[in-house]
Amino acid sequence: QVQLVQSGGGLVQAGASLRLSCSASVGSLNLYHIGWFRQAPGKEREFVGGQSRNGESTGYADSVKGRFTISRDNAKDTVYLQMNNLLSEDTALYFCAATLIGSSWYRDSNLYPYWGQGTQVTVSS
Repeated sequence: QVQLVQSGGGLVQAGASLRLSCSASVGSLNLYHIGWFRQAPGKEREFVGGQSRNGESTGYADSVKGRFTISRDNAKDTVYLQMNNLLSEDTALYFCAATLIGSSWYRDSNLYPYWGQGTQVTVSS
């Protein structure tokens, strides 16, 4: 079992960058496939990106492709979501999630049993 702790986020202007972090207070993230999701007010939670535990496979939603990057620091047992050229429509509560299921990441949030507490990203236009 793993317990995820998120940090980062905040209020920025459009075009700025932010980096979100996801680490484990219990367990090791190095063993898990990671997904990043977000939920805007009044909207359903949506997939942002995912990475396999060995880092060999990474995928992104079309809406963030080319702007967001997932990376891992295995020494720090931390996964990052680097967000560049932020847009107002990126405003949401962002979550990291972890799973041991299968061999890679998933777009389906139901396949991730472990979730961070969420961190708010607000982009002003």
